[in-house]
Amino acid sequence: MKYPKELNREDLFPSPIWFADEPELIKPVNKICDKHIKRAKKNFAKGIKDRNKLWKINTDKNTVYHSDNIAVDPQLKDLVAYVVATSENLLNEMGFNINAFKVSLTEMWVQEFAKDGGGHHILHTHWNGHISGFLFLKGSEKTSGPMFQDPRHGSLMNLLPEKDPTKITYARHEVFYKPKPGRVMFFPSYMPHLYTVDMGIEPFRFIHWNVQAIPKQLD
Repeated sequence: MKYPKELNREDLFPSPIWFADEPELIKPVNKICDKHIKRAKKNFAKGIKDRNKLWKINTDKNTVYHSDNIAVDPQLKDLVAYVVATSENLLNEMGFNINAFKVSLTEMWVQEFAKDGGGHHILHTHWNGHISGFLFLKGSEKTSGPMFQDPRHGSLMNLLPEKDPTKITYARHEVFYKPKPGRVMFFPSYMPHLYTVDMGIEPFRFIHWNVQAIPKQLD
């Protein structure tokens, strides 16, 4: 039996992650988000106080200060427009025919992790969405950051050991990213992701959003 000298390869079912650095957003967007984080901290204050009284402690450890929907803030209309336009372009780039759909931002919020550390997110996806993303406003090598997991459940069921965990190969099932203020990330909403436990060494703040392609109404 003769074997081919070289095999052709096609990479099927890829899961893209896009990112870009927009440092000019850091100062103005942080300033706008200060009021939303201040309001979130006020909303969380009673719960933290009650917990601390029960446990006889004095800390905001393990808290994630989560704002209301900031997409309605008129000061963020340019950011909203950027997110929607970019998401539409990315869906087209992925090969989807969205002519009969309207690409809309369904939710956007800002979060800041506890000053005393412990803030994190468990592994999750965003249901009923198509493109999700982040804008990092505060963060560094010393803070929490996102981890993405292979969305193919069949692959996770049959994992073999990696030869070199420092390289991103077909054997890799999770990838960690360190946040960089001003960095924007977009990814399909089906991508499982989490945020690692923050140690409370430096401030960590980011904006998160979800975009959905909604069928247009028939005339």
